[in-house]
Amino acid sequence: MFYIYHIPGKKIGVTRNLNKRVTEQQGYKKGEYEVLEESEDISYVSKKELALQRAYGYKVDRQLYSELNKIKSNKMKLNVTEQTTTFPMPLNKLKGHLMDNKGLKWETSLGEFKISKKTIEWLLHNARPSMYNNDRCFIYNKAYHEAFIAEPALEPTHTKFELIRQWAQERGIYDKGDTKTQYIKLLEETGELAKAILNNDRPEIIDAIGDCVVVLTNLAKLANLNIEDCIDSAYNEISARKGKMINGTFVKEETLKHKEINFHL
Repeated sequence: MFYIYHIPGKKIGVTRNLNKRVTEQQGYKKGEYEVLEESEDISYVSKKELALQRAYGYKVDRQLYSELNKIKSNKMKLNVTEQTTTFPMPLNKLKGHLMDNKGLKWETSLGEFKISKKTIEWLLHNARPSMYNNDRCFIYNKAYHEAFIAEPALEPTHTKFELIRQWAQERGIYDKGDTKTQYIKLLEETGELAKAILNNDRPEIIDAIGDCVVVLTNLAKLANLNIEDCIDSAYNEISARKGKMINGTFVKEETLKHKEINFHL
């Protein structure tokens, strides 16, 4: 039997086990939720769930409940539920499979997930071995959503730089690296950015720009500077700068005047 349950003010969902899904996993006891409908027809309850979500004004799932367990790829057959995404291999073999499946996307009730350079490290760090099958591991979908899809809480930019420096310090970048190694790393990241721009790949552009900022932050630190001071210095110089756009590039006024003088000469 499939049950369409309603947690007032929160959500409408479908499950075959109310106690496990609603009480144990989500923490709502009887009396804190209601069963709107029940049926043995998974196709019916899947479509009815979306209709009720619309009627109650909740976020509508992007995928039918009946399709959640049917996500497939050429190399990995994922088992996707409302709560988790399960990978068909033990934890110690996950990295290789993730690397082989870069670009793989799948739908969850919280949005589209993807295996990419940006997400692989997170997946490896957050995946857990299945308690039911030693040959499987899984992630919590909500945690992935918060890390890559949900709007981040606004916080001062300088805090981000502090976190980057703390991250680099913990990994020995400042003890064992130098400005030359970071400059070479910057060239590598700008190469990735160029590739992403040519491919018009927005997620990879975002990832590459972020990587460049991280490298520049570390390069500044290794040069006994703070990137915040470098940014302030650059902004103070450009804030009053005048000029105009020529062929898609901003040309400062001094350069224009210099060109005009050379032209007249």
